[in-house]
Amino acid sequence: EFLAFVESLRLAYKQLKTLHNKENPRILLLADTLEKAVGKYLEYDKTPKRKVGELDTRGSHFYLALYWAEELANQTEDKELAEKFAKVYADLKENEQKILEEIKATEGKPADIGGWYHPDDEKAEKAMRPSETFNKIIDSI
Repeated sequence: EFLAFVESLRLAYKQLKTLHNKENPRILLLADTLEKAVGKYLEYDKTPKRKVGELDTRGSHFYLALYWAEELANQTEDKELAEKFAKVYADLKENEQKILEEIKATEGKPADIGGWYHPDDEKAEKAMRPSETFNKIIDSI
């Protein structure tokens, strides 16, 4: 699923260039850094696990965000983007255990999201974003 997003970014870049005669190199930079982040995500086996108490989808997405922020912080093509994500990466890395604990505290418990086909947005967001620490860092971007 994440590599599909990489290719969607590359396609968006090509369409912008072809259809509108405009270029935005940040789009390709986002695609390239996401591709590297997905590589780390797979290499370090941060995919969701099947058992309660192990890494779930929410924790798995934390690691993708961590690795993507790291790649964006370490790239040298766009200094402004690197500086912005250096802080994001540092905050995510520093709070890794706390974030995972906040996520794990909600695992294995039923979550009321207000319905299956038409969930309540607020309830679904609360269930899918259980880490206040992670939310604060992501919302700061």
